[in-house]
Amino acid sequence: MRYIPHTQRDIRVMLEKIGVESVDELFEQIPEPLRFKGRLDLPEPMSEPELMEHLAELAGPAPAGGRTSFLGAGAYCHHVSPTVDQILLRSEFYTAYTPYQPEVSQGTLQAIFEFQTLICRIFGAGIANASMYDGATAMAEAALMARRVTKKERLLVSSAVHPEYVEVLRTYLHGLDGDRPRIEMIGIDARTGRTDIAALDASLGDDVAAVIIGYPNFYGVVDALDEAAEKAKSAGALAISVTTEAYALGLLTPPALLGADICVGEGQSLGVPPSFGGPGVGLLAIRDDRKLVRQMPGRLVGQTADADGKVGYVLTLSTREQHIRREKATSNICTNHGLCALAVTVNLSLLGRAGFEQTAKLCVARAEYLKKAVADLDAFELVFEGPTFNEFALRYKKGKAAEALAKLANDGFLAGVDLGQFEPDRDDTFLVAVTECRSRRDIDRFIEALGSI
Repeated sequence: MRYIPHTQRDIRVMLEKIGVESVDELFEQIPEPLRFKGRLDLPEPMSEPELMEHLAELAGPAPAGGRTSFLGAGAYCHHVSPTVDQILLRSEFYTAYTPYQPEVSQGTLQAIFEFQTLICRIFGAGIANASMYDGATAMAEAALMARRVTKKERLLVSSAVHPEYVEVLRTYLHGLDGDRPRIEMIGIDARTGRTDIAALDASLGDDVAAVIIGYPNFYGVVDALDEAAEKAKSAGALAISVTTEAYALGLLTPPALLGADICVGEGQSLGVPPSFGGPGVGLLAIRDDRKLVRQMPGRLVGQTADADGKVGYVLTLSTREQHIRREKATSNICTNHGLCALAVTVNLSLLGRAGFEQTAKLCVARAEYLKKAVADLDAFELVFEGPTFNEFALRYKKGKAAEALAKLANDGFLAGVDLGQFEPDRDDTFLVAVTECRSRRDIDRFIEALGSI
């Protein structure tokens, strides 16, 4: 038998039907001597993640080599309810690939429409397309889109944007610009970890198509998106925000409301396990603008009504080469990662607005708890003073980050991502990410391990 909890409205309707005012009044019908007094001798209830962890402990010790992860840098471990997997296992979902015949793919199209709606809500944007490959390709497609819209070529990219995203952008532009892509990197403030707005302003010109800035950025710092967007607009350029940890938007002001014309990001954390680096769920949304819509990559599902007035879903826009656009195609993105997008849709629907915000608050609270503890350690220090969400850069003061990470791995922790692999002059620094999956006990053990180095 399935367990379906009653809503407050369900309970109220039933009580009205019975003719009583409250549940307490209902139980007054039970004779006084038969009523139980006091509290049942039961343990406190657990949340779903706590219960799953408890069941894992009852099942036996973890396999040898199992480590507690504080990894981030674009792929994050969040709790995804088993309900999501059960819904994905329905055959009409997992056998669906792509709606080449939209009129017979109404379920798939409706799921994509819901996905687009949720992404618009998260970004504060007017229009979202079906998912891209991942955050990196979404950013590259947004940059090409900005060049088409503005008919300009130069791109100003914050050095605090994920370096792997920048490499994907360079790869995209290589076929267009040859060995000298029109990209200019803008440095960051060494104290705050935010993009240097003065340097951005000095580099702006009437040949700039877009300003690309992380929100939060690669170092976990909440960047000055509003200032960057204002500078971009003053020069006739578009502002593109890049979000690798989508749960941050559960607390931060949505990027579109801060002036971003195109909002892109990675949706993996919203419903897909890290899975050794993939697959991702690319997110792309824009402000409600006809010029931008016509240049969006991929495709867009819309809602309509048929001749009988019944709601139906259609491919409102499909500007890729596999359809009618051919040489006028805006991209060659040839799938929407439909199953992953569906996982995100189901998970966000289960969380709701309150659950989404609560998860974000848990991430911040636990990350701040760790940050405060790190400040008291001799061997480590925080690199940047700027505000962060759930990720921050940590410097090992006694050597290279790789040495500290190796010691922590021996203690059972995947402690962070070595920034030296991206920036040789930061080989003493690593990124640490904390999500709601890390309990107070996990964090305390991690602090103890850091203190022992």
